[in-house]
Amino acid sequence: MKTTNTAEPKLFIGIDIHKRSWHVHFNTDLFKGKGMSMPANASSLKAYVERHYPDHEVYTAYEAGCCGYSAHRSFESFGWHSIVFNPADLSRTGNAQHQKTDKIDSALICRELKDRRLRGISVPSIEREQLRCLFRRRLDLVKDYRQIKVRLKGQLLYLGVEIPEEYDNPNWSHGFRDWIRSLKFEHDTMNYTLASEMRQFDFIDASVREVSNTLRKYCRQHYKKEYYLLRSVPGIGGIVACGILSELGDLKRFNNFKQLAAYVGLMPSMYESGGNSKSKGISPRGNRIMRSYFVEAAWQALRFDPVMQAYWRTHGGKDKKAILIKVARKLLSRTMAVIKTEIPYEIGVVK
Repeated sequence: MKTTNTAEPKLFIGIDIHKRSWHVHFNTDLFKGKGMSMPANASSLKAYVERHYPDHEVYTAYEAGCCGYSAHRSFESFGWHSIVFNPADLSRTGNAQHQKTDKIDSALICRELKDRRLRGISVPSIEREQLRCLFRRRLDLVKDYRQIKVRLKGQLLYLGVEIPEEYDNPNWSHGFRDWIRSLKFEHDTMNYTLASEMRQFDFIDASVREVSNTLRKYCRQHYKKEYYLLRSVPGIGGIVACGILSELGDLKRFNNFKQLAAYVGLMPSMYESGGNSKSKGISPRGNRIMRSYFVEAAWQALRFDPVMQAYWRTHGGKDKKAILIKVARKLLSRTMAVIKTEIPYEIGVVK
């Protein structure tokens, strides 16, 4: 009797991706393969696979990092199965805990991929990814904005220039800026230094405003429904709403709130041994950008929402930082609820 092989052979490729080169490791479903270094482009890998592993069903995996998702999209365009995973999910045992090379990493990735122990992260669409780039551009500008403000005040303190009491606060009014520009020093070197600093300050200030307006305008045009649903939640302003849409994407993709809280990083880190357990605060794993935004938004929610205010008062006398994290978690739960139900949030009244 003639027998026909109906099972398609499988090829597993673990890739340690870098800017100039990739180190790849090959395994088939039956045999261990080999590792090698190759140029950092998907077409070179495709040509090698077609030459040495024709008619194989291909699975690839690599760590999320600075090289983004372009390789993943190329692999999928070839008809391959591809995942991008969190580097913290790679299990290291034995000597691999103390040795790290490209060769070892690619072999570990290939092994975990073959054993189906790797879980891929959610890869955003190109449009959502580029929206995220604009949002993070704003973060960089805000960081520069804060640095130059600190530097300017530090120079005034160093030179013994006393700031008027009405201006000595974190808010830089136009009056304070005009006062700085009006300062005159004994030597032109300092006058030029101050003028240069203020030119840079004005440029960054204008850039922050321009990027913020562009970001809000784009989200209103392309994600109008989701944007205004998020804005209905007390504490969620325009920039935070844009951050949710760009960094978290479609909240409906999360099966439950625990998944979303873990993704943002508002899940408690627990330690238990011998019947004794304690919380070690929030988990360091998660989206640090949105975690900080939700903590800041929690302060605004406490200002405008009576329900949040009542919740805060019931925990009076306890650790304020811990309670603020709980408020941020409740705020995150509300954002998920308004997106999933598509019903704007209505501020409740405490009776």
